[in-house]
Amino acid sequence: MIRFIFWLIYTFNGWGVKGEMPADLKKCVMLAAPHTSNYDLIYALVGLKKLNVKVRFTIKKEWLRFPFGLFLKPLGAIGIDRGPNKTNRKSMVDSMAELFEKEEVLTILVPPEGTRRNVKKWKSGFYYVAEKANVPLVLGYLDYKNKIAGIGPVIYPSGDYEKDLKIIQEFYSAIQPKFPEKFGVPWKD
Repeated sequence: MIRFIFWLIYTFNGWGVKGEMPADLKKCVMLAAPHTSNYDLIYALVGLKKLNVKVRFTIKKEWLRFPFGLFLKPLGAIGIDRGPNKTNRKSMVDSMAELFEKEEVLTILVPPEGTRRNVKKWKSGFYYVAEKANVPLVLGYLDYKNKIAGIGPVIYPSGDYEKDLKIIQEFYSAIQPKFPEKFGVPWKD
């Protein structure tokens, strides 16, 4: 039912898709950017479904409590503990890398900003998960100007985070977010 509601919102608002996953790509971390609105998840999930990409996505673990967990878990939600590490729990990077070891096919959708607010610096976990799991980064995007949910380039982590981040952010600088003032990458029209 929730998928149908998402599909209605997507279709009613005139959204489309662009790009495709490489046919031989079985595992990846897909960036979900720009992430400035609660609608981003709806458009991303429906767009990726239309592109035949089954994704799991990260979300604050608090969102998986009752009653929201009833809807979010079947959609592919993976709860992330973003609180301080007061115990000896595994890091988010280690936990997500282990998921890649266990699964034959897995695409995890991660918003690199880690929030819908404007941040000066992106979270680096998405990069280190891909590096540790030895999987590529796929640049998923939502272009609100053209109403497109798309799949952009595939980037294999080189080990030089700053160099790779510059390439990634350059790609996203041409994608219009719903709320440009909330996006941590300057948007070029």
